[in-house]
Amino acid sequence: MNPELSRNGVLVRVRPPEPALVESEYLPTARPAVRPGRHDVRASWNGPVDAQRAALPCPEARARAPAPLQGPVPSEGEPHVTIAPPDAAPVTTPESDGPGTALLRTLTELTADLPDADPGRVAAAALRGRSAHADEAELRELATEAAAGLISEDPAYSRLAARLLTLGLRAEAASQGVRSFSGSVATGHREGLVADRTAAFVSRHAARLDALVDAAVAEGADDRFGYFGLRTLHSRYLLRHPHTRRVIETPQHFLLRVAAGLAEDQTSAAVDDVAALYGLMSRLEYLPSSPTLFNSGTRHPQMSSCYLLDSPKDELDSLYERYLQVARLSKHAGGIGLAYSRVRSRGALIRGTNGHSNGIVPFLKTLDASVAAVNQGGRRKGAAAVYLETWHADLEEFLELRDNTGEDARRTHNLNLAHWIPDEFMRRVDADAPWSLFSPSDVPELVDLWGAEFDAAYRAAEEKGLARRTLPARELYGRMMRTLAQTGNGWMTFKDAANRTANQTAEPGHVVHSSNLCTEILEVTDDGETAVCNLGSVNLGAFVDPEAGEAGELDWERLDATVRTAVTFLDRVVDVNFYPTEQAARSNARWRPVGLGVMGLQDVFFRLRLPFDSPAARALSTRIAERIMLAAYEVSAGLAERHGPLPAWEKTRTARGVLHPDHYDADLTWPERWAALRERVAATGLRNSLLLAIAPTATIASIAGVYECIEPQVSNLFKRETLSGEFLQVNSYLVEDLKRLGVWDARTREALREASGSVQDFSWIPADVRALYRTAWEIPQRGLIDMAAARTPFLDQSQSLNLFMETPTIGKLSSMYAYAWRSGLKTTYYLRSRPATRIARAAQAQATVPVQQTAGPDSDAVACSLENPESCEACQ
Repeated sequence: MNPELSRNGVLVRVRPPEPALVESEYLPTARPAVRPGRHDVRASWNGPVDAQRAALPCPEARARAPAPLQGPVPSEGEPHVTIAPPDAAPVTTPESDGPGTALLRTLTELTADLPDADPGRVAAAALRGRSAHADEAELRELATEAAAGLISEDPAYSRLAARLLTLGLRAEAASQGVRSFSGSVATGHREGLVADRTAAFVSRHAARLDALVDAAVAEGADDRFGYFGLRTLHSRYLLRHPHTRRVIETPQHFLLRVAAGLAEDQTSAAVDDVAALYGLMSRLEYLPSSPTLFNSGTRHPQMSSCYLLDSPKDELDSLYERYLQVARLSKHAGGIGLAYSRVRSRGALIRGTNGHSNGIVPFLKTLDASVAAVNQGGRRKGAAAVYLETWHADLEEFLELRDNTGEDARRTHNLNLAHWIPDEFMRRVDADAPWSLFSPSDVPELVDLWGAEFDAAYRAAEEKGLARRTLPARELYGRMMRTLAQTGNGWMTFKDAANRTANQTAEPGHVVHSSNLCTEILEVTDDGETAVCNLGSVNLGAFVDPEAGEAGELDWERLDATVRTAVTFLDRVVDVNFYPTEQAARSNARWRPVGLGVMGLQDVFFRLRLPFDSPAARALSTRIAERIMLAAYEVSAGLAERHGPLPAWEKTRTARGVLHPDHYDADLTWPERWAALRERVAATGLRNSLLLAIAPTATIASIAGVYECIEPQVSNLFKRETLSGEFLQVNSYLVEDLKRLGVWDARTREALREASGSVQDFSWIPADVRALYRTAWEIPQRGLIDMAAARTPFLDQSQSLNLFMETPTIGKLSSMYAYAWRSGLKTTYYLRSRPATRIARAAQAQATVPVQQTAGPDSDAVACSLENPESCEACQ
């Protein structure tokens, strides 16, 4: 290393520690103490530090920021970094400090309560990378990136990077004239971003709302964010000035704006409700889904996450009308689930022209281009999933749509593909029986039938000789498994399980025709109704009772209170939402469904030291699902008492006295509360037809700094991508344990990188620690399926359930998905697969891998077969 580097008039000298201090002309007259193990950062440190301390984003740092101490305190065993002006004249006033000195002051104060973060190391990196005319803002950004680059060494750097970014966000908003929440909303309204209704509410109650933000900041609300969550907010969620493109709100302004956008009216009582929701969000105990975060309080408050559309009719006008609906919904950040089973298959007669149909593929190609062209408000690419029933004669071509080879005119690279599978097909796979494929033009009734009625109609069509093709069911099932392994697509969702327990399917003609983009929503659709769902997720990690130790307890009462507020505001979205289509508005007003889910289940297990697939973890997961359903139904009953039941109440199963757990042989943990709820619902009804759905939560979990939804961790070391580049992040729970064991060192960090984020071969770590920190690739998938099945009685919609497999084979996959069907799952989501090699890093694992055609020496392809479905290793 060059011992002397000049950067914009600041001399940086790096030297080893010495017995006696030298270069005394560069020593400050007063400086903070340096903790052992850190770089000795020498800077001019004169005058009071109260102003700097007051600007810090967290109360801990403000309280513990060091006052100036007389005389230098050298560290031992570390290089010393000396930052000083080029001449020997001492600097005696803060006003004459250069940007580098100001940065050092900030870094040292921000790390006052972070003993494992080294401000000198971050400062040196920032100074090395600055430009010739760097100001304080540029240095702060460089320091932020430098701290982010060290997160893989210690999670403390995530907090440091987040604190630096918080200061930058405040400065950026202040540069646009924003210094308070009410000022932020006024600026947004003036620039045409914030809705009149929200601006009027904030203006009327400005003092109270501004005080809410001030109190939250004083309590450390900003310090709850990790770096990557805060960076996500900055890049995608905060409102920006339309001309300068700089943010006009801070994270706390943003959260309160979202809450204020859901105010019931302009009264003071509404402020109390808004304050309750803001409190949950500022503590990161609950977050609505991204469309609500994007659009609440704006001029286009499209806050719904999911739209489900029935298949277009088998006619040209209907096809293109459906595409227009999809485009309008996607424009405003809605994810699309589209059934496609009514459109005739290839080769079917077109009576109007006496020609033959080209089938569904050319029309799906058109839809694919439309979805790619209409992005979601410029914030993220449009996305849609197409559902096809397993009896459709174009199914085999449907399976090829995501292939990377073949004629591009018959490939759709943007659409997601899903199977809508009747039980009859799975039974024939089990029995190794034939399966018949039909054109919907010959059997139009099959689309609207499920259960025994579907079985009878399907068999009758076979007897009439209407099948376009018949093939072994296992052959087709194997082809479906191959597509899953190669693309991760072709999701397995089960038509009969979805309809059998759905609250909306009590009457004939009300049919669930598909799920949504992420397979957690199950609602009825028809040509005149587009199903809608508003989503939000409880951060389970925030409810672990710190007094419970390893007893496996949550703060159940606080969880109940959170669910009460969350459901109240999810229901409010139904009334204040902007609906891009008439069909969506009609359906949502009639059925009033919402989808409350969870995130951070893995965090709960880490904090309570429960291996993910342990019986105790499964039992706790089930109790959590039950408690949330119970509280949500109680809230909906209360809303019905206040506002009346949903308009379609009489058409629901609940109106007939059947609650969702009644469909299952489920043990109830709180039977007395369930009994009281049943009586209450019978008397008053429910405000919502559906209440529970577990969404993937990829983005909001990142904001909250917890693991996604109900999933196990994918790796203990993984990549995060920002506009500034790629950064490695390490499991903070693992780091804490390894520090306690005294083995979080360079050797372990390098071994973790070499092992793709796995600790299973680390012999220097106790076995119980290795078991706790297994990844999704190392947990038997049968455990994930069993856990999902155990919570299903307490989900009146469904759950986004990814499954994970290294080097998938047809045999392994066939057994795994057959087991999922027999376990009563309604839907599954992606198959995540990767080559079984340590060279392929977990952070770079791709969903697309070749299917293994031959059994290697260690293969269990024979055991994992359709003939031996229970002996699959992946499901043990």
